[in-house]
Amino acid sequence: MDELRERADIVQVVSRYVQLQQKGGRYWGLCPFHGEKTASFSVSPDRQMYYCFGCHAGGGAINFVMEIEHLDFMDAVKLLAEQVHMDLPQMIGDREDGATRSQKERLCDANRECARFYHRQLWRQENAHVLSYLHERGVSDSTIRIFGLGSTPSQSDGATRAMRELGFTDDELVRAGISVRRDNRVYDMFRQRAIFPIIDARGRVLGFGGRALGDAKPKYLNTGDTPVFNKRLGVFAANLLAKQRGLKRVILTEGYMDVIALTQAGVPGVCATLGTALTIEQARLLKRYAPEIWVSYDGDAAGQHAILRALEIFEQENIPARVLDFPDGMDPDEYVRAYGPQSVEKLEPVDAATYRMKQESGQHDLSTQEGRTAYAIACAKFLSRVKEPVELENHVKRLMMATGFSREVLLAQIGHTEMIEQDKRAVYRHAARPLEEKASGEDKETAAAERLLLLMLAEQRVDAGTVKAEDFLTPFYRELAQKLLSGMTPGAILEQMDDEDARSRAAAVLQRESGVTDGLELRTVSDCLRALQRRRIGEQIAALQQQVSQLSGEDKRNVLLKIQELTKERQTAGRKD
Repeated sequence: MDELRERADIVQVVSRYVQLQQKGGRYWGLCPFHGEKTASFSVSPDRQMYYCFGCHAGGGAINFVMEIEHLDFMDAVKLLAEQVHMDLPQMIGDREDGATRSQKERLCDANRECARFYHRQLWRQENAHVLSYLHERGVSDSTIRIFGLGSTPSQSDGATRAMRELGFTDDELVRAGISVRRDNRVYDMFRQRAIFPIIDARGRVLGFGGRALGDAKPKYLNTGDTPVFNKRLGVFAANLLAKQRGLKRVILTEGYMDVIALTQAGVPGVCATLGTALTIEQARLLKRYAPEIWVSYDGDAAGQHAILRALEIFEQENIPARVLDFPDGMDPDEYVRAYGPQSVEKLEPVDAATYRMKQESGQHDLSTQEGRTAYAIACAKFLSRVKEPVELENHVKRLMMATGFSREVLLAQIGHTEMIEQDKRAVYRHAARPLEEKASGEDKETAAAERLLLLMLAEQRVDAGTVKAEDFLTPFYRELAQKLLSGMTPGAILEQMDDEDARSRAAAVLQRESGVTDGLELRTVSDCLRALQRRRIGEQIAALQQQVSQLSGEDKRNVLLKIQELTKERQTAGRKD
């Protein structure tokens, strides 16, 4: 990893995606992670890190590739290694040997060639009925090419024979899911179907979905689990998602045709599950592409139930999700064909709690007191999970109007009464504190800790014996100091931070300059250490003062003497040399 970071210079990595201009010791450009007209995105070659002053995104080269290409850590490492022509070592715990990886590459090659074969078949006269079906569904020829749609051949083993001619064995075709073997005969897995290639974010064809046009069953058929494909792990149109930058949301649909219809209508960021209910793995995958997910399943009862299940999964993974509910029970494909491409942009998604309340209302007779009571109790269960007080207030008002119960009764049912009372007391205490007492100590400690870290980053490094990680009071700054003292670059430090908020906070600190005049570094270090020492002593004094009221006799006297000693020590630490 250290070698990869040395060879993958962050300026060169970022320059593949962003036009950079050097100003002083940094490079500047327009941030690729949010829309802007004035460059606020900076790249620091000496610290091997990037930081945006607009959206506060920051990290090292690996973080940048993860964000820009929507990849997980290992895939980003692999991509960087390929770009710098560096062989990856076999990972500890990696069960795949070279032969297994080579086999997977062969299966992906077979899928790619088969996808091309199916696509060519679509334009043959004998498969005109498949092309007519797609045209009748409103799919244009250009959209057909974008998604690589195809058709099975008329022969039951047409794809199998075509792949054999390209050098693929029957065993490889069966393992890839292109062919099946029964009664010592090998023939095509997909027959009499329109073909939808399933392509991952790296552009690899992993499998296929087939829509029956004749009497074949089932109506939709997907490639089964293979060494390169698992329908629980990916989504349809992941390759198109990966190419779209700055998505504010991803629209998740149920079917291939929904994705195709919305994409053709100009709606960005659309994908679908692969013939299965949403999985946790798919939810985590979608989180890479946008900060929010809009669930847009079919309008029938099964689709609405699947929406509720999907909302549970997104909530479990702390992924913000809303529902794009199409009117009259339509699915997205039907809606676009009925009302036109521009109609989708006019629809407003609803938050998860509002959608759940709407679905729950259909389960109760709100004209009766019994029905209203049951409705209120049911809604209270999922409203208890609403975190934002303002959102909760809106839902409670809506529930008051629907059921006639008072705000206090509903809050008690939801279980928020005690919390609200605690918040009120906390607000009162905070307002009663003198202005000059609020967080002044914390601010001084923060300033001292951050300046000390920046001095450690300077070209003339602070001697490791002068500053120790233990000098820092909070775990956040202590961990940064420990890693800097171990010789890690800021970029490498940021790459090891999984929490996005912590990484953004650390990047905001590490991108700054110390602002210390040359020759005054050691004096400033001494001042910072004294400030931290004073804060540490102050915390010790405060802890002892809390014990005094509970003690008596000799114990109380000893604690008071200790407080007196610490007070003198703090005064000494406050004097400058």
